[in-house]
Amino acid sequence: MSQIVGVWDITLNGKKHLIEFEHGTTSGRRIVRVDGKEIVKRDWLFKLVGHENFKIGNNNCSIVIYPAKGLSFEYSLIVNGKQYKKFKENQSKILKTWIVDVDNEPTRIVLEKDTLDVWVNGEKMETAGEFVEDGTETHFALGSYNAYIKAMSSGNKREGIIHSLIVGDSVIPESND
Repeated sequence: MSQIVGVWDITLNGKKHLIEFEHGTTSGRRIVRVDGKEIVKRDWLFKLVGHENFKIGNNNCSIVIYPAKGLSFEYSLIVNGKQYKKFKENQSKILKTWIVDVDNEPTRIVLEKDTLDVWVNGEKMETAGEFVEDGTETHFALGSYNAYIKAMSSGNKREGIIHSLIVGDSVIPESND
C-alpha cells in the first residue's frame, strides 16, 4: 500500500512548487509528484531505502529515504545539493516576493536579489535597469501596467538595501509567502 509520506513546498525560478512523495513500504512503489504531476514512478523496488533524483527546471532535487527505528522510514528533500531547511533559509535571504492582482488575476512577482532577475508567475521577465537619485529602478511590463522594483539604501548597515514594488502608482506590500 502506498501513501504520501512527504510534502515540501519550494520556490524555484520565481514559481512556488509543491512536491509530494509517495512510498509503498510493502510494494516498493515510489512516486514523486511536482504540482500534482507525476514525474517519477517506480514499481517493485526491493531496496526500500535510497534516493529518488529528479529535476525541476534546471534545479537538481533528490528525496532521500533513511531507515528509522523499527520498520519505519525518514524522508528528506535535497535541492541543488542543500538540505530542504538550509535551502529555504537561503531562499528567504535572496528572494523578495509580492502578490498583486493584475487585471483581476493574482500575480506572483519574485526578485532574485543575487542576480536581479524578475519573475512573474514563474516566467523570467525582460527588465531595464535605471539609476535614479536615491537608488535604482528595475522596470518591467506587468499586464497593462508599468511596474518597477525600486532598490535604495536603508541607511542602516544591518538592514541593507530596501526593495519596493511599484505597480502603476501604488506601492505593493511584500508577501510573506
